[in-house]
Amino acid sequence: MIPYRLRAASPADAEQICRIYNQGIEDRVATLEVELRTPDERRQWLENRSPRHPVIVAEHAGGELAGWASLNVFNPREAYRFVADISVYVERSWRGKGAGRVLLEKLVELGRQHGFHKLVLAAFPFNASGMALYEKLGFRPVGIYREQGQLDGKWVDTIVMERLLSA
Repeated sequence: MIPYRLRAASPADAEQICRIYNQGIEDRVATLEVELRTPDERRQWLENRSPRHPVIVAEHAGGELAGWASLNVFNPREAYRFVADISVYVERSWRGKGAGRVLLEKLVELGRQHGFHKLVLAAFPFNASGMALYEKLGFRPVGIYREQGQLDGKWVDTIVMERLLSA
């Protein structure tokens, strides 16, 4: 596997994080988001995050980002404070080269460190590589949201998955 250096994201990473996120939007493999983001918007997003909901990046030897990942607020209600939603985005040319795996493994570790009981995600069932990675790292399907959103005029399903961190 290619070695990656994992570290906390900084405002200086906003442009690369934005580019990678926009690839996920354009490629229709990772999100129901349809509006491209700007580096300034991503910089603000980074600055407004709580320490309990970090963003991490995976750098490759050249110093460029191969991907990023985050722990996100699942629901602002107090009863959900032990559940985090996750995001993982990998740069097009680095997909299938282990960056997603190291980022997801680090999110599990960070989830435990920050006192979360469970991590959850929503993904596209047709994203075979993403589904394989989530299952390999212990996420289990909870259910399918049928026709959860529209992309390019077509209804798409999303699958909800979870991983208990005590297991």
